[in-house]
Amino acid sequence: MRYVKELSNRNRIVSESTCEALYEQQNDAYTIKFVFNGTEDCEINKRKFSIYPDTFAVINAGTDFCSKIDSINPVNTFSVSFGENFIKDFQNTLFSSNESLLDGKKAKTAPAFIESLYPFTGDMRFNVQHLKKQLDRGLKDEMLINEYMHHCLLNYYKIYNKEVVQKLDKLSFVKTKTREEVLKRLTLAKEYISSNYNQNITLENIAEQACLSVNHLLRTFKEAYEISPYQFLMQLRLNRAKRLLQTTNYSLNEIVGLVGFECPSSFIRLFKNTFNITPLKYKKSKLN
Repeated sequence: MRYVKELSNRNRIVSESTCEALYEQQNDAYTIKFVFNGTEDCEINKRKFSIYPDTFAVINAGTDFCSKIDSINPVNTFSVSFGENFIKDFQNTLFSSNESLLDGKKAKTAPAFIESLYPFTGDMRFNVQHLKKQLDRGLKDEMLINEYMHHCLLNYYKIYNKEVVQKLDKLSFVKTKTREEVLKRLTLAKEYISSNYNQNITLENIAEQACLSVNHLLRTFKEAYEISPYQFLMQLRLNRAKRLLQTTNYSLNEIVGLVGFECPSSFIRLFKNTFNITPLKYKKSKLN
């Protein structure tokens, strides 16, 4: 199942459910990509990562982009792309003073975004899920759809501010360019962990992907995110296990293996310590 919604202002929405797909293209618009179930493997400028239902990816216009779906079960992907005038007007509104807007003056160009994975939570998740539900029901009102897309951008800017701008301020380097470069490398580390969380990855693997020494990775990761790479990995595994318990019929032992744990008893102990409930009780609570 696939539908493409092209709006008169060149905004575009694509929803697709497929088991096998491969796309290679140059992205022609500022695009945000989501996955509602399963996994979409992506490559952006020779960087590989995977989009899961708890993340979304941002791709700038002009970026070489490759996407692959490889699953025996249908994977539902959803992307929103913004016309050039729409996003320029949004940025102008966001970054200009009220006086400048009334005078018709244009704001300065907004900072370039880091093409990466971001957490798909909160208002962003609520807005996008509601938009998809409305479109699945046949929504045709362009004004309403554009309002959803406006809120999608607004929510993204909030997430960008939290995940990038605020993290830059936490790094202890004096020079802005140094902080920006370090954060880009830490972003690569987070991408690698998020995309390979169920594998036996090491600090050396992560540091190599980020082009940092292990000690430099440990110090700067803790500065920016207030947790260690290992703690980030454990949180990721537990949260994705929680989703599998909630949305699938996999057994507990299957889920333990799927999220990268080797010992069921360790998983159960960590799950209970984190969520104050055992995995089986949590699963039963979601079934009732």
